Amino acid sequence: MTAWYALAAAALAAPAAAQAQGCGEAVEVCDRAVANGVALIGRNGAVPVVVDAAVDPAVRHAAAALAGDLAAVAGRPVRAPLAAPPASGEAVVVGELGRSVLLDGLVRSGKLSVAGLAGTWEGFRQAVVDRPFPGVTRALVIVGADRRGAAFGAYDLSERIGVSPWRWWADVPVARRGRLWVTPGVRADAPKVKYRGFFINDEDPAFGTWAKRRFGGVNAAAYTHVFDLLLRLRGNYLWPAMWGKAIADDDPKAQALADARGVVLGTSHHEPMTRAHVEWERYGRGGKWDYRTNAPVLRDFWAGGIRRMMGKPGGYESLVTVGMRGDGDEPMTEGTATDLLERIVADQRAIIARETGRPAADTPQMWALYKEVQDYYDKGMKVPDDVTLLFSDDNWGQIRRLPAGGALPRRGGYGVYYHFDYVGGPRNYKWLNTVQVEKTWQQMDLAWARGARTIWMVNVGDIKPVEYPLDFFMRMAWDPERMTPAALADDPRRWAAAAFGARDAAGIGALVSDYARLAARRKPELVDPDSFALGAVTATTLDGGAWGRAVAEWDALDARVARVKARVPAEARDAFFQLVEHPVVALGTLYRLHYAVAWNRRLAAAGDARADAFATRAEAAFARDRALAEQYHLVAGGKWDGMMLQTHIGYTGWQQPDRDVMPAVTRVGGKVPPVHFVAAPFAEAGMEAIRFTRAVAGKGLAWQAIPRLGHGAGALAALPQGRPSTAAADGVRVEYDLSLARAGEARVRLTMVPTIDTRAAGGVRIGVSVDDGPVRTLVMDLKPDAPDWTRAVTDNAAVVETRVGRLAAGRHTVKLWRIDDNAVVQRVALMGD
Repeated sequence: MTAWYALAAAALAAPAAAQAQGCGEAVEVCDRAVANGVALIGRNGAVPVVVDAAVDPAVRHAAAALAGDLAAVAGRPVRAPLAAPPASGEAVVVGELGRSVLLDGLVRSGKLSVAGLAGTWEGFRQAVVDRPFPGVTRALVIVGADRRGAAFGAYDLSERIGVSPWRWWADVPVARRGRLWVTPGVRADAPKVKYRGFFINDEDPAFGTWAKRRFGGVNAAAYTHVFDLLLRLRGNYLWPAMWGKAIADDDPKAQALADARGVVLGTSHHEPMTRAHVEWERYGRGGKWDYRTNAPVLRDFWAGGIRRMMGKPGGYESLVTVGMRGDGDEPMTEGTATDLLERIVADQRAIIARETGRPAADTPQMWALYKEVQDYYDKGMKVPDDVTLLFSDDNWGQIRRLPAGGALPRRGGYGVYYHFDYVGGPRNYKWLNTVQVEKTWQQMDLAWARGARTIWMVNVGDIKPVEYPLDFFMRMAWDPERMTPAALADDPRRWAAAAFGARDAAGIGALVSDYARLAARRKPELVDPDSFALGAVTATTLDGGAWGRAVAEWDALDARVARVKARVPAEARDAFFQLVEHPVVALGTLYRLHYAVAWNRRLAAAGDARADAFATRAEAAFARDRALAEQYHLVAGGKWDGMMLQTHIGYTGWQQPDRDVMPAVTRVGGKVPPVHFVAAPFAEAGMEAIRFTRAVAGKGLAWQAIPRLGHGAGALAALPQGRPSTAAADGVRVEYDLSLARAGEARVRLTMVPTIDTRAAGGVRIGVSVDDGPVRTLVMDLKPDAPDWTRAVTDNAAVVETRVGRLAAGRHTVKLWRIDDNAVVQRVALMGD
């Protein structure tokens, strides 16, 4: 067994082994009777849920949701939560520590231990308690350290009994279970990242149109489902829809509802002081968004946002964005106006203190170091210690900056704003999911290791269709340390099992992973007839070249989807279409469209009548693309009408076209001869980096395979991340036995997963040597919007290479040496000139 395969196999085997243990864990949901456990579902249906009458509304709502979920699993009518324990039998009791008469009584009597729970941010404890109340033989008690802790404890149980967080948002069915128990014992959990959430951005025409058609607008009726998804994913922080929308101004009930559910509302990176962008147009009194010339008007405008936040005693729970960018998410000034920005924040904090009646530091605040604002930080901008600094990626999944090693602790801490969806260069990407969770893991694991632990926020566009990566991001945000490489390797199977059951989970998980790998190679908005090379043309045959090989991969994936779909139960077909089938078929159709156009143009230019056959194919693929969107809008009885309106064909620059545009094709005329394809052998230089021959650890570091990351079977990174730079003398290396066909001058070429130097130290470095030769340092220094960065994000790969001198023909040992973290290798090649 090769080293890379052993690592991947071990990663996959560990979770499976844990599952095989059965019902032996504390407070584990089990399909068979267990001694001293609680029957969640028995002969008489679901166990009653009990919650105090005077409980916080967030806890009451979560308890009611749990009661509904238990009823759905049992296949029985929903029973509302009880305000007092039942006279007999068993129960589930939900409450908040110190605010529940029932649970506080159990603590005083010694029946419930809550040692270590008080003061834990959003922590919860689930415990089976014998004879908790008169007549009640046993109860599962869910106690939260605060209101969201109690809610998360309830939602956690809902998910473990088989109710997916995606039940409403992706129509994932609930599997009926006639008997269900929970084992005795105590189980505790709490989040590691304080604020975890998502940003609904780029929401027209899809999210906005859908909300108007279904709910009459982006209003409280729509947001009730958004809040439910966020909380079921155990998130707590939302940046609401913004372009032309203002959650608190459009429907004041939505802001109150968010608070009642326990959702912390914020505003995006360029919407300070709880004010939505569109509100300046509505209430800015015609002035300019310029603090140098219009400060009094801006201060009054911002004060109105904070007054609204204080619209109930104590205020609505919020995380206030401070700072300022230009109007419309643009730079505020040319150059770096550090003094001006520091003055703006000082004035904003004075407003916060005045309007809340408390020191500004008592109100949670965030300052987003997005795009040019990061330059202010790099040049020494002074930030109040209680304000959370929110670093950002480059909008394409590469984090730009993280706290420096040895940085002093901050009261407000650090966070990361990440993107699954973006409007901007080199082109927008908004239509389909193009996220590899393995890349998300590598970047966010690095962020965690480097101390970005207060806020994790992800831009999800319209929420759909990035369901799986959002699920992954929120799960990892809850406990980054729990998302080990082994858990990462198993996560697609885990997610598929939760949505579609265990029988086909491995196959569906592989489909989801392989789709993401192919989609991430080049985002669909960047695919056009010139994206890949065609092969040779003869009078009788056509070689598809790289284009043909890309289409063949989509054809094979499409066939796998069809085989699995035949096994999916009828009740899960809508979910399967949304989560698995549609993205595969839709993106494969786009590839077939541009492939046909590429052949049409090549052949038409030569007067070859076979061009006409490809014109017909292209037109059919364009029609198929439109039909797939219409099919999506009809799924689940038309529930998602409007959600697939995002244009994606016909880009001429970075911004989307107003409508999908059929690419121009030419018909030559005459009799069309048959089209016969040949497949020329595909030979890519070198080998996949995870197929190394030997690995040598040192300094507590070792090169490890991350299966599926990048273009192929996986990529290689030195783990754990976040460690200081090392030197060749530290010996952390990986070796490859490679052959050189002919003697001569040679080069080593590395194909890297794109990453950015988060330390601002001049690039990400990796060492290369051959045999016993000297170690040469290669540097990948990608700077957003520069040509090499544009190529890297377009191709999802960056190439670095070095000459290694004259080598003899035959076998050589190529060694890669760990220098900096965040160096992730896809392929290694030894090449002659």
